[in-house]
Amino acid sequence: MKLKQFFSIPNLLCYVRIALIPYFIYTYLHAEQTIDYLFTACILAVMEITDFLDGFIARHYNMVTEAGKIIDPIADKLLQLTLLILLVYHYPMAAIVLILFLIKETGMTICGLLSIHKKCKLDGALWCGKVSTTVFYLCMVILILFPSIQQSFANILLTVTAAFLFYSFVIYMKTYYQMLKKH
Repeated sequence: MKLKQFFSIPNLLCYVRIALIPYFIYTYLHAEQTIDYLFTACILAVMEITDFLDGFIARHYNMVTEAGKIIDPIADKLLQLTLLILLVYHYPMAAIVLILFLIKETGMTICGLLSIHKKCKLDGALWCGKVSTTVFYLCMVILILFPSIQQSFANILLTVTAAFLFYSFVIYMKTYYQMLKKH
């Protein structure tokens, strides 16, 4: 990989997302008033926008790089992991979503490595993964923006998040299985 690939606009947006994670953690853990949570949710929204923009710019302006194919998912997973760990503090049910997330990502990593070994790979994210990620972020923004939300409503949001995570996990595992079986 050429050094130039690491500094494309989409990859720089990924670095911004990663760099904002510690600041996001700090603002969330020190939030006390509604305005603090609003500010924290705005930081999260900026990170989510960079996630959308890096992919859009890479595809639309033909700036897809091998480095970006590695950096973008790492930035995404770091942010998602951070969100779930932080939310466990306020919402105990988030621990179940966190465990499911870890199982899904571990399974997908193993399948991804197997597919590389067998010289076959997925061509980007499946639609269910994109939908799952969108639902994940929508629910996370609501939970961060409204920290005094009723526990029952928070549990509904976390259950919806878990359901979409599980569904995308099943679809990805089925897809990997079929792909690896052919090779």
